Amino acid sequence: MAFEGLADRLQSTIKKITGKGKVSEQDVKEMTREVRLALLEADVNFKVVKDLIKRIKERAIGQEVMDSLTPGQQVIKVVKEELTELMGGENSKIAVADRAPTVIMMVGLQGAGKTTTTGKLANLLRKKHNRSPLLVACDVYRPAAIKQLETLGEQLTMPVFSMGTEANPVDIATKAIEKAREEHHDYVIIDTAGRLHVDNELMDELQEIKANVKPDEIFLVVDSMTGQDAVNVAESFNEQLDLSGVVLTKLDGDTRGGAALSIKAVTDKPIKFAGMGEKLDQLEAFHPERMASRILGMGDVLSLIEKAQTNVDEKQAKELEEKMRTMSFTFDDFLEQMGQVKNMGPLDDLMAMIPGASKMKGLKNAQLDEKQLSHVEAIIQSMTKKERQDPSLMNASRKKRIAKGSGTSVSQVNRLLKQFDEMKKMMKQMTNMQKGKKGKGMKFPFM
Repeated sequence: MAFEGLADRLQSTIKKITGKGKVSEQDVKEMTREVRLALLEADVNFKVVKDLIKRIKERAIGQEVMDSLTPGQQVIKVVKEELTELMGGENSKIAVADRAPTVIMMVGLQGAGKTTTTGKLANLLRKKHNRSPLLVACDVYRPAAIKQLETLGEQLTMPVFSMGTEANPVDIATKAIEKAREEHHDYVIIDTAGRLHVDNELMDELQEIKANVKPDEIFLVVDSMTGQDAVNVAESFNEQLDLSGVVLTKLDGDTRGGAALSIKAVTDKPIKFAGMGEKLDQLEAFHPERMASRILGMGDVLSLIEKAQTNVDEKQAKELEEKMRTMSFTFDDFLEQMGQVKNMGPLDDLMAMIPGASKMKGLKNAQLDEKQLSHVEAIIQSMTKKERQDPSLMNASRKKRIAKGSGTSVSQVNRLLKQFDEMKKMMKQMTNMQKGKKGKGMKFPFM
């Protein structure tokens, strides 16, 4: 999970101050010293850390906090607000041109994931905003760059405009916009060339494309795992092109978080999107407040709900609720639900979105093993249709056959059967409790 080390350090630091009825100036100094070290370890820009700690300290020992009934909680509120402000304050929307198409220019160094991010952004615009983007292949230098974008276009069933490797990138971009107007595309996303490092030749070409097509947005794609280097790259590109925003890739990886926490402060340009995985639907709008909540262990319910709404079929959810009410929930239903939960992303990331999950008994240091889910799937898929519908059919020989077919043991099969039975009992209890209160069944919004 992104920010894992930073999150653990900050959460343990602020925990010491949370329950205090009174907070002294010395408490605040000790806490801010720990926060400072945590941020520096996360590769956050030194000047950014210095300014942030100064603001937190001034607010935390101010009258508003010291005179409150819950000073410990007020200090955490201050830390959260300052982290949120550091990352941009609020989600920054994409600009929309007065006259279609809206032109987005994607820039960045080689290896940052620019071409893939171009495809992801087009997919997001179509799925969430019902837009019709045209992808434009302007990287005529990197071997197979055009082919890569065309392959992405095929996967997404989305048009890609290209003129081959011999054409001038400025001409390609200009003609692509004409094509978009003819075919009524409302967005044009230009995948420009990158280099291994910033050089004059690259910048001259990008400035020429900018001057000719007058893009509504210029997004710099940076690899968040490069830490402080990503901030330096952002500064260089911003000086030359006056960026409108940044897209961070690989924010789901083992990143220390320095880039996300420094870029806005150093460049004064917002982080617009974050890549949260390799799949083409794993690009998300960046919400500073939600990210600050996750870093401080407060969860991110809004993002969890959005993931559920995107990945869970509403009709299936209603059918499932009815099955829970009538106790006709089967292993087939269970398998279907597992698939929908897996589509929402890595389990560790989902747990981080649940407020207080890190403090829950048994979950604090739990490693959520995705392999265990695969074992469960294999066991269920090794059952016959009748066995999935009616687990009471299971006898010793059936269990042995299922264990052999799934590459597991009989004890693992028994454990799953027991857990499934307990889950059905719990559903029945919850349904009965809800009926007793309101005369109607339970609602399961994420199922």
